[in-house]
This record gives sequence, C-alpha cells and structure tokens, in this order.
Amino acid sequence: MIIDHRTYDFHPGKMKAWIQVYKEHGLPVQKKHLGQLIGFFTTEVGPINQIVFMWAYESMGDREQRRAIMDQDPDWAAFREKTAPLGALKQQANKILAPTDFSPIQ
Repeated sequence: MIIDHRTYDFHPGKMKAWIQVYKEHGLPVQKKHLGQLIGFFTTEVGPINQIVFMWAYESMGDREQRRAIMDQDPDWAAFREKTAPLGALKQQANKILAPTDFSPIQ
C-alpha cells in the first residue's frame, strides 16, 4: 500500500468556501474513483490556511489508474469549474508515503 499525502495552501479567507464546494461536489467524485480516504484535516498550528488529506492505494499503478479515470469524469470537471472562480488555491504539494514493516497502517 501507498499513501498519497497532499497539502494544499490557500489564500487567506478563501479556504472555507473551497471546502464547502469540495465537500458537496469534489469529495463524492473522489470517493467514487479513488477509494479509501484516510483523513482530511485543516491546520490549527504552524502554517495556517492549509488542508492536508491522504488517500490509500494498493500501488503507484493503482493510483495512476484511478486518478486517470477520475480525470475523465464530467463531475470532476464540473467541480474544478466551480472552484476556479474562487481563486482559493495558492499551491499544492504531495508526497507518496510507503509504510514500514511495523507501521499500524499497511
């Protein structure tokens, strides 16, 4: 298993609106295609105006295939069109995490 760990940085005052649109329109599409959401968090201490979320995949190939299929879904395109006018997202970073043999999550 691998974990896709994503951190999105938002412009001040715009994160809440993005979360609402994501919850209503983006999350259902991602759940349909990506599978297992490990967590979705907002930062309270340290860098603020950030969202961190993690998705579990069987492998890099599984991730690539699922994301490619999602990219073709018209509902995903509609979500992206709804968030674009918000001008909320400043930057995005993602990491691929692989568990150690003693990790509770495998």
